[in-house]
Amino acid sequence: MRVLVTGGAGFIGSHIVTALLAAGHDPVVLDALLPSAHAAVPERPPVGFTHADVRDAAEVRAALTGVDAVCHQAAMVGLGKDFADAPDYVACNDLGTAVLLSQMAEAGVRRLVLAGSMVVYGEGRYECVRHGQVRPGARRPEDLAAGRFEPRCPACGEELAPGLVGEDAPADPRNVYATTKLAQEHLASAWARAVGGTAVSLRYHNVYGPGMPRDTPYAGVASLFRSALARGEAPRVFEDGGQRRDFVHVRDVAAANVLALEAVAVLPAGALTPYNTGSGEPHTVGEMAAALARAHGGPGPVVTGEFRLGDVRHVTADSSRLRRDLGWEPETGFAEGMADFALAGLRAPARPGHASVLDG
Repeated sequence: MRVLVTGGAGFIGSHIVTALLAAGHDPVVLDALLPSAHAAVPERPPVGFTHADVRDAAEVRAALTGVDAVCHQAAMVGLGKDFADAPDYVACNDLGTAVLLSQMAEAGVRRLVLAGSMVVYGEGRYECVRHGQVRPGARRPEDLAAGRFEPRCPACGEELAPGLVGEDAPADPRNVYATTKLAQEHLASAWARAVGGTAVSLRYHNVYGPGMPRDTPYAGVASLFRSALARGEAPRVFEDGGQRRDFVHVRDVAAANVLALEAVAVLPAGALTPYNTGSGEPHTVGEMAAALARAHGGPGPVVTGEFRLGDVRHVTADSSRLRRDLGWEPETGFAEGMADFALAGLRAPARPGHASVLDG
């Protein structure tokens, strides 16, 4: 199978290319090699390569020649610095996806695997002892400033117990990035209905591993902690460190993409199927920071009490649908993965003067 991997020179995309080659497929790459994501022009991958932005319709159409399926990883990720980043997020993520899908429609390519995200859920699943499953609203700035980080039951104000969120949970994006990721899914779903295509969205949880970008406000928290340790500094943990997340290794995510690309031909046409893509091992952000610091031999994490209004408290996945439908099983556990990542190489810092758009 010939697969176009957008953002295929980036962090996740490059691992997907490697996994596709190992599985006997024929990946080709389209990547803008934006200075913010690539401090130096990387060596071109050992596959067909197009140096272009996914918003360039002519280049995308040319790259689709002979392609059987598309693995769409090109995106601007993370919360960014402030709301001034919103136009860049919408342009990169949503306009870019619309251009890609329009060219796929013209070229007759009917199979898509999309890099989705768990951020579309907002807060995760919560149970109240009195009111059962509830959906807490956005956390109030005054509560966060006072160190009251846990969401409360909207009916009685009592503490809630976090659980695993499934793919059928209502979407509730809480920041610009999350909104654009949900819009990507809606665009892909509309494309599938219009052309009879088949789309899969792998809703990634917190992906980490070798080759993560270093020293950028747009990277994931694992990269920020690892970057601090590389500088000889203590990881700075926001809130009280008790935020629950699902940290999933990039090689496992790459394997999920290969399985999804192989399965997309037999999944229902005219629809988008979402799959949570998480390790199944929830851990707190504080636990992750401590594990990295121990394995790296650096200073222990510092809990700062700082917060960001766009962050959610707990969101962890029920990934049983992916395991059941596609036979995916993550191979790298938390302890092993963090020990490996603590000493793994990172992508060089972004060049100064550029917003950090991560294209893979």
